[in-house]
Amino acid sequence: MSSAKHPHEHHLVSASGNVIPFVLVTALFFFWGIPNNLNDVLIKQFEKSFEFGRLQAGLVQSAFYLGYFLVAIPAAMFMKRFSYKAGLVLGLVLYGVGSFLMYPAAMVRDYNFFLFALFVIATGLSFLETGANPFIATLGDPHESERRLNLAQAFNPFGAITGALVGTLFIFSGIEHSKAQLAAMEPAVRESYLAAETMRVAAPYAVLGVVVWIWAVLLALTKFPKTSEETSSEGDGEKGKFSDLFRHSHFIQGVLAQFLYVGAQVGTWSFFIQYVQGTTGRDEKMAGYFLTGTLVAFLVGRFFGTWVMKYIRPGVLMGWFAVINVVFVGIGVKWPGEFGMWCVFLTSFFMSVMFPTIFALGIKELGPNTKIGGSMIIMGIVGGAALTPIMGLISDRTHSIAIAYIVPLLCYIYVAYYGFVGCRVRSGAARVASS
Repeated sequence: MSSAKHPHEHHLVSASGNVIPFVLVTALFFFWGIPNNLNDVLIKQFEKSFEFGRLQAGLVQSAFYLGYFLVAIPAAMFMKRFSYKAGLVLGLVLYGVGSFLMYPAAMVRDYNFFLFALFVIATGLSFLETGANPFIATLGDPHESERRLNLAQAFNPFGAITGALVGTLFIFSGIEHSKAQLAAMEPAVRESYLAAETMRVAAPYAVLGVVVWIWAVLLALTKFPKTSEETSSEGDGEKGKFSDLFRHSHFIQGVLAQFLYVGAQVGTWSFFIQYVQGTTGRDEKMAGYFLTGTLVAFLVGRFFGTWVMKYIRPGVLMGWFAVINVVFVGIGVKWPGEFGMWCVFLTSFFMSVMFPTIFALGIKELGPNTKIGGSMIIMGIVGGAALTPIMGLISDRTHSIAIAYIVPLLCYIYVAYYGFVGCRVRSGAARVASS
């Protein structure tokens, strides 16, 4: 056992001068939660307004998380060359640009244009997540990195709830027509209805674009401290080697764990509205409120998990939470309906600690390679792009959304393994990082 003090004896933030940057960057976790969960509403909305199947509508997540995947490494290189602050400001600018592009996409009713706008938003979010996660993790005492990052990430569910609620209230009209009803409409009436449904997407994103650009200005005007990682790199002249990352098995396995976890999270939420409607018969508005509710469970779980980590090692806690989710999702697959729906609903509580815990455990002992390592873990977010369409395909082929949830079930099995075993830092790897 390490002789380090118990985590609750340390300060989460290393100095009082770091509080304002900590608060401003922590708010970013809220901001990127909004579009992430607006996507869950968009999938259902595009199924309606473009008359798509679940596989094609699921491409929303593919375009979105592809942006994360392609830009994470360039974002890390940009911040390695300049600073965390520069990367975060640029990320907010790109986020705003993509949000504003949703309006012309709605005007011309071009699905590919929507996917491009979502891709641009995601490139901005990739900068934010690539910078904000390691900035928070390395800002203070390294013994507090998991708790500090879980605390900051606890504000992400507020954004997720906001996104789902805004989408339910302002994007969903509550007007749903069957295929037979649409076919019976006069062509002009039908086209007017579909166009109106598409335009409902534009206004929420325009407001979002204005807000994030204002936040970009606030960040630009704030003085940022150097993190422990940046200070140590400057002090010994060590810039790190990309190849060294592959000597850290806990890091490599962390990238895979993040890929599978994000795939499970995104897939669960992307089709939760359809799961509620398909297994319980509720309408889209009510299903949207259930999505909001499961995100509230996610929020409660994040704060609960941050508190419990004072007493239980983060990896062990995450491992047991993953085991519980294997059971709950299994029930949702085997017994769809009210009981299955509530079990899937509750998985959000237990998935809550997984992203920040995998991230913090994965970048342990990476030293000057922390930014690049963190960006590779962020690239694991592409799991949302890869696994969500697979769920859509399974649902379309089997005509059962419940069966598609076998995908997140399998993902949680690996996350449990990583929490219990895979996250352990080998002493040899630690010496490489510190040499």
